[in-house]
Amino acid sequence: MFLCFCFSSFGCQRKKEYHTGKEVSYTSNEKEDSAKILELAKKYFQPIPQKAPQSEKDSKEKIALGKELYFDKRLSVNNTISCNSCHQLNNGKAGVDNEPTSPGAFGKRGDRNSPTVFNAAFHIAQFWDGRAKDLVEQAKGPILNPIEMAMPSEAEVIKKLKAIKDYQKKFQKAFPKEKDPLTYQNIAEAIAAFERTLITRDRLDDFLEGDLKALNQEELKGLQSFVKTGCTTCHSGPLLGGNMFQKMGLVHPYENRKDLGRFKVTKNPGEKYFFKVPSLRNVALTAPYFHDGSVKTLEQAVVKMAWLQLGKKLTSQEIKNIVAFLKALTGKRFLKK
Repeated sequence: MFLCFCFSSFGCQRKKEYHTGKEVSYTSNEKEDSAKILELAKKYFQPIPQKAPQSEKDSKEKIALGKELYFDKRLSVNNTISCNSCHQLNNGKAGVDNEPTSPGAFGKRGDRNSPTVFNAAFHIAQFWDGRAKDLVEQAKGPILNPIEMAMPSEAEVIKKLKAIKDYQKKFQKAFPKEKDPLTYQNIAEAIAAFERTLITRDRLDDFLEGDLKALNQEELKGLQSFVKTGCTTCHSGPLLGGNMFQKMGLVHPYENRKDLGRFKVTKNPGEKYFFKVPSLRNVALTAPYFHDGSVKTLEQAVVKMAWLQLGKKLTSQEIKNIVAFLKALTGKRFLKK
C-alpha cells in the first residue's frame, strides 16, 4: 500500500481503497499517473459488455430450463455428473472444479483442463482447440462424450428426458412455437441461454469506465508491467484473451508435446500446439493453469508464460505486480461482502 504525507503543498487527498473499503491518502500526481495508465489500458482492454451476444432472444423460461439442465446429473449415463460437476457455479467456484483434468461418469479423466464457463459467451470459439463455434455447439459435446457424461446417443438422451413429465412442460414453455420441443438441439439451446447469463464484472471494468480509484498502486504497476512485458500480444480485448489461437511454446518449446491442440481439428501442420488463448478474467480463482492443468499457482503461470511465449525472465517485483493486477480481475460476485 502506498502512503503519502498530507501536506497541502503536495495536493494530498483522501480516498477509499476500492477493494478493502479502507481510507488511504493519494497525491494529485498519483491521480495524474492513474489517468495516464487508464489511457494506456484503453489501447488494449475494453470493459466486459453487460449482455452476451444473442442473449436478446433468451426468454426467462429458456434460461430457467437451461439452468435446471446444467445442474441435472440425469444427463449423464449413470446419473453421476452434470455440467456443473466440471464447471462449478456453487460454493463460490468460478466455473471450474480446480482439478488439473476432470473425472467423467465412470471416473476416467479427460486430457485437458476444464475451462471456466463464466464469460464464455464472449469467446471466439469453445473448447481449448476451438472445435465448437459457439455455446450451443459446445453444449452438445460433453453429454455424448464417452469419457465425460457418456450418454450413448441423442435419441437416448431425449428418451430419458421425455420420461420426466416436468421437463416436457418446461420445454413447451421455453419453446412455445414448437410442436415437439424436447429435442437435442433445444437442450443445447437452453443450456447456452443460461450460460449467456454467466457474466462477471470486476475492478478493471470500473477503471476502464473512468474510476481512477478502482485499482491500487501495486495493481496499476502490474498493469503497466503486463503491457510492457508484451502479455497483451495475446491477452487483450474485453476478456484479456479468448479472442485468438496461439502456439503454446511460441519462443521456447512447452514440455508437454503430446497434445497437438488445434491441429486435431484443422489438420493444418502449422497449427500444431496451438490452443485458444484463455481469458484472464477471474484467473486468480481458476487454478491449476494451462490446457493440461500442469501449473499450480498464478505466480508460476506468469513466470512460465513470460519465458515460453515471450522469451523473457521477469524480476520478482514484476511477478508480484503482475499477479496483483491479475487478482484485480476477480469478478465482484466472488468477493466477500
